[in-house]
Amino acid sequence: MKASNQQQEAGGVVQYLTFFTAGEEYGVNIGKVKEIVKFEAITAVPNTPAWIRGVTNLRGTVVPVVDLAVKFGLSVSRITKFSCIIITEVLFQGEKLTMGVLADSVSQVVELSEGEIEETPPFGTRVKTEYLLGMGPLGKKFCLILDIDKVLSADEFLTATEAATSESSAQRAIADSASPQRQQLGAGR
Repeated sequence: MKASNQQQEAGGVVQYLTFFTAGEEYGVNIGKVKEIVKFEAITAVPNTPAWIRGVTNLRGTVVPVVDLAVKFGLSVSRITKFSCIIITEVLFQGEKLTMGVLADSVSQVVELSEGEIEETPPFGTRVKTEYLLGMGPLGKKFCLILDIDKVLSADEFLTATEAATSESSAQRAIADSASPQRQQLGAGR
């Protein structure tokens, strides 16, 4: 029995970006990918789940970055020269939210039809099956097709976005208090 993919039209072909995390190849619908950026600085945010690696500055926007390896119960991803952040757009309560996914490396873009995507077996994967849309063939092996909206679920979004907002507000408050104009205004009162 083949898996059903809500984002595919009947018999349509969908492109998936494949990437590696913890030695496994995953795929995500390219329609959910905004861009891929080089791994640079990530700021750790206190009191967030271990799978939230921190936040990054994407052209002035605070973007939470998720380490899928940790989310899937594995050890923290090691940063190499191939590490990157896949900037995704996911739906939360009808709104699009931007999240980064840390990847060991990006592999390729593949086109798969609905009929090619196999149902995920109930055994043998490190990933919860509810996070998967199915398995896509890549030659003699398969990549795990992620349902990125479920991987980065609503409760987890709240945690991540609240942490990012708090970090951003704290950074602005520190910057404002250090501003000479701000200090002069405070001294004149």
